[in-house]
Amino acid sequence: MIGFSLLAAPAFAQTAPLNAPSEQKSELSSLPTFADLVEKVSPAVVSIRVVEEETVASADIPDLPFPPGSPFEKFFKQLQPKGPDGKPLKRKAMAQGSGFFVSADGYVVTNNHVVQNGKEITVVLTDGTEMKATLVGRDQKTDLALIKVKVTKPMPYVAFGDSDRLRVGDWVLAVGNPFGLGGTVTSGIVSARGREIGAGPYDDFLQIDASINRGNSGGPTFDIHGNVIGVNTAIYSPTGGSVGIGFAIPSNIAARVVAQLKEHGKVTRGWLGVSIQPVDTDLAASLSLDKPKGALVAEVTAGSPAEKAGIQPGDVITRVNGKDMADVRDVSRTVADLRPGTNAAIDIWRDGKARSIKAAIAIFPDKIEMASAGDKSAPSGETATQSLGLALGQSADGVVVQSVDPNSEAAEKGIQPGDIIVKVSGKDVKTPADVVEGVRQAKKADKSSVLLLLRSQDQQRFVALTIKKA
Repeated sequence: MIGFSLLAAPAFAQTAPLNAPSEQKSELSSLPTFADLVEKVSPAVVSIRVVEEETVASADIPDLPFPPGSPFEKFFKQLQPKGPDGKPLKRKAMAQGSGFFVSADGYVVTNNHVVQNGKEITVVLTDGTEMKATLVGRDQKTDLALIKVKVTKPMPYVAFGDSDRLRVGDWVLAVGNPFGLGGTVTSGIVSARGREIGAGPYDDFLQIDASINRGNSGGPTFDIHGNVIGVNTAIYSPTGGSVGIGFAIPSNIAARVVAQLKEHGKVTRGWLGVSIQPVDTDLAASLSLDKPKGALVAEVTAGSPAEKAGIQPGDVITRVNGKDMADVRDVSRTVADLRPGTNAAIDIWRDGKARSIKAAIAIFPDKIEMASAGDKSAPSGETATQSLGLALGQSADGVVVQSVDPNSEAAEKGIQPGDIIVKVSGKDVKTPADVVEGVRQAKKADKSSVLLLLRSQDQQRFVALTIKKA
């Protein structure tokens, strides 16, 4: 018979806790940490408090029949939509955001939407010191603003890095004042680049998954070297809090805007004077382009640099100053960044050939007057072009779309009754017969689609429609 002997170690045999200080220090020293970086950059990040004045929208309360001087009169007047002096009641509301010093002499970058309605702006440092700030300038199109505080000593500040070198997957840190809690640091990665979220005409956001929330607006996004590579400005959130999708203005855009705000108090952008639209696969095929690229000129503003340079509707802008243009946003941002008064080399695609045009860039005007589409009088002489799914007629303005087959490609691409057909395959049309002839010529040239230039109200656009084979 075999016997077993069980031996148990005394409970006090373990002489040190598992996380003894010496072991803990040894293990943690080998792990990556952002602590040194945070310690270095945090003093330059500030909280911003903004006092906004707004009208009280109280419910209408009828006048009450108290005699003048009654003790109830003053009490109930306070409940009226208007104050005792008959003027609308005002109250002060508080908004909060974030920002960061970009110079030792007190310049602070933040978001336009943080300070745009501000009557009083206060910058709060990491040690709790409060400093009154004045607005230097703001730019609504990029949602950036520059404010300044009076300083008696050099302030800690951070510098912009090169956001173009940032890659999807790179580590980033977001620092700011979420929910008014004060200096808070979150980490994550760059989730995507070049995001368009409908915030403005020059959208080109970095998407990050470092948590940013209300109050983080205007705060910096750092790379692992401590360079500011973005300005936190928006989140996607069905709940109001962070769900891991945040957006930052790239530093290369922010740096240019901030420099202009500091020098001029506003941003001056270059202007070419064209209305442009994307080039899709169908449009590319109808224009004999090898692939969709650049931006298709739908309309040229009268008296603009584009008109003076000879740019025409139907041209595709493919390069600006030697730089390839991928899409409409690329063209818009590149032209906006050009300095007014300089000449730009604009490469276009016209009639199946590449051309280069010199255009004198102007200052983007505050208001652009576009040509009116004119009076759309009742059309007559209806003519059907069944291959396009359109019924056409003649009006004082030219060839008008009378009806659209709801099951046609034309309907899918947004052509509507009342639209005026200006050109077919780059040629002016005056009558429905001209449109029919344009389609016939496209078929004869063995093209799979025909390009129409349409005018609707005060805008023009191109639409490529597939030609149905007989």
